Amino acid sequence: MSTTAAAPTVADVMAELERRYPPGWAEQWDRVGLVLGEPSAPVRRVLCVVDVVPETVAEALTAGVDMIVAHHPLLLGGVSSVAPTTYKGRIVHQLIKADVALYVAHTNADVAAPGVSDALAARFGLTGLRPLHPPVPGSPAAGPGRGIGRIGQLPAPMTLAELTRHAAAVLPVTAWGVRAAGDPRRRVRTLAVSGGSGDGFLAAATAAGVDAYLTADLRHHPAGEHVAADGPALIDAAHWATERPWLDDLAAILREAPGVETLVSDLDTDPWTVHAAPPAADDKEPRL
Repeated sequence: MSTTAAAPTVADVMAELERRYPPGWAEQWDRVGLVLGEPSAPVRRVLCVVDVVPETVAEALTAGVDMIVAHHPLLLGGVSSVAPTTYKGRIVHQLIKADVALYVAHTNADVAAPGVSDALAARFGLTGLRPLHPPVPGSPAAGPGRGIGRIGQLPAPMTLAELTRHAAAVLPVTAWGVRAAGDPRRRVRTLAVSGGSGDGFLAAATAAGVDAYLTADLRHHPAGEHVAADGPALIDAAHWATERPWLDDLAAILREAPGVETLVSDLDTDPWTVHAAPPAADDKEPRL
C-alpha cells in the first residue's frame, strides 16, 4: 500500500486486497471487487464484515468508516433497480451518501492460501493443511496450497461428541449453534473444514478419507445419504460463524497500511435467531 504521509486511497486498499485475493481466482458466477466508492478517495478507517446488511451498514456509519470490506457480495444476482425503496437499493444509497466505499472478496478469498478456510482451520489447531477441493489444473486459481476447504490433523484425537462441543466453544456463538451427524463415539483425528456452504464437497471429504467434515448449511437428504454410505462424520455450524474467523486475518492485512484503522464486525448476521434444544436428563449425554 501507499507509504506516503497522505492517507491511503480506496485504490491502494484495493491493490493490497487484489494482491492477496486476485479477482481472477473467483468463480465465474461470483461478483467480487469494488462495488461502490471513488478509487481516489482517502481511506483512514475500514470495517471488515461477512455480510452487508442494514445492521452492519449502521455499524459502519456509526464508526465513521471510509470503506467496508465484505465477504459476501451485496449485488450477487442481477438487479434492475437500486431505488431506495428496495432492500439493497437502500443500502447502496446510504453508503453513497456517506461516502463509504464497498469492496467484496468472496470465492477468491475462499481459495486463497491463506484464505477463509485457513482461518477456520486455525480455530481447531489443525496442522499439515492441504486443500479439500483444489482448483482445476491450469485454472487461474491453481497453485500451491490453494483451493476450497482445508484438511488437517487435530492436535489430539477426539470423539465426535467431544469435537462438536469443542467446535461450539471455539467458533463464534450463534443461535444456530453446532450439530453433528454420525456416531458420537467415533474417533476423529483428521478433520476437513470449509467456511460457508459446503455440502457440495461431501464427496471430496469422503474421497480424502477424513474422519469428520465441518462446514455450514448442510441439508437433510444429502447429509443423511452421506452418513448412511459410511462417509466422514459431519459437523454443521452456522454459515456466519464459519467465515467470521477470516475477518481477523483480513483486518491484519489492512492494518499494514500506515494511517489505516481497521475494525472487525462481530455482529452476528446469521438469519437464525432462536434455538431451543429438548431438555436432556441429568444422567444422560445430550443427543448431538
